[in-house]
Amino acid sequence: VKIRSYVHCMLKCFANFAFQFFLEFVNKLFYTIEKSFPLELGGQLKNPTVAYTTLGKLSPNKDNVVWVFHALTAASNVEDWWDGLVGKGKLFDPENHFIVCANILGSCYGTTGPNSINPETGELYLHDFPEITIRDTVNAFIELRNHLGIEKINFGIGGSCGGYQLLEWLLMEPEKIDDFCALVTTAQESPWGIAVHTAHRSAIELDPTWKNKELNAGLEGMKTARQIGLLFYRNHQIYDELQKEDNAEVTKGFKASSYLKYQGEKLGKRFNPISYYKLTEWLDTHNITRGRNTDVKKVLSSITQRGLIISVSSDILCPPEEQKFLAQHIPNAKYIEIDSLYGHDGFLLEYEKIGLAIRTRFPKVFSK
Repeated sequence: VKIRSYVHCMLKCFANFAFQFFLEFVNKLFYTIEKSFPLELGGQLKNPTVAYTTLGKLSPNKDNVVWVFHALTAASNVEDWWDGLVGKGKLFDPENHFIVCANILGSCYGTTGPNSINPETGELYLHDFPEITIRDTVNAFIELRNHLGIEKINFGIGGSCGGYQLLEWLLMEPEKIDDFCALVTTAQESPWGIAVHTAHRSAIELDPTWKNKELNAGLEGMKTARQIGLLFYRNHQIYDELQKEDNAEVTKGFKASSYLKYQGEKLGKRFNPISYYKLTEWLDTHNITRGRNTDVKKVLSSITQRGLIISVSSDILCPPEEQKFLAQHIPNAKYIEIDSLYGHDGFLLEYEKIGLAIRTRFPKVFSK
């Protein structure tokens, strides 16, 4: 009986692993940049790989490209994590659009990151993965754009740090993107955001395994970091609505506690802690003025593409003031604030309101 139970457990674990592998890798494509790839802060990556997903077909005139930029721990499988906006009959429809989403540098979902082999040593990068910036990621995407034969991105969209990548690309290749939508994002990582990310990293650093040369070094710390993150991705109102106790006699084992622990465990099953740590540092590099002009207003004024800036009313991580500032100083940008209790995560959940805002701003692009 014990042997049978053990075998059953092992088969179940293998099935879970196989399913996760299928979700994360089977539907992906991979492009290797066949050269040394210089990094903004120094050093280089040798022949890095970019994992990406495409949906639909490039039109004969190559005028139907939608490029979606994903956030921190997401992957290129945009039809899964933004299914309210992407898919057949949705705003971004593969029947009408050629949709591209590429995995960011430093992630653990196929693009070169800490869990990749370092060609110079033949071993995993792990903690030795070099410092990267938002611009490094965009440069990798430009290489991918060229590989795919895309001459023009007709519509670019990104929320949170997906917006960081989008803003950088608008500045780096202004002639390559027509229209854009940036959600819950900012021109520079704020001191508030840096403080939040520092708390994430501190939680990981306190994990006694963090210094180990192993793939899951800092795993328990990352679970705690995720719990910290969920305090800022949501807010007081939504916790009060969804996690409030019905029983006044409860003194421990609270819904809110269970929710946070569940979210930490959930991330621990799908993400790499070294990637998580490195990517919070990557977030902190976001500053569109670096190397351009110390006046952020002047830099924003050079973004001339037609745009839409969307904020979420209850966002405490990247509050509406940040998006209002963008819209005020990007000449052809319109601003809309979505009323939602979901905080920063509203950009992932309020797809009906987001879709309506985009259709209203770009009726000729999304008329079908």
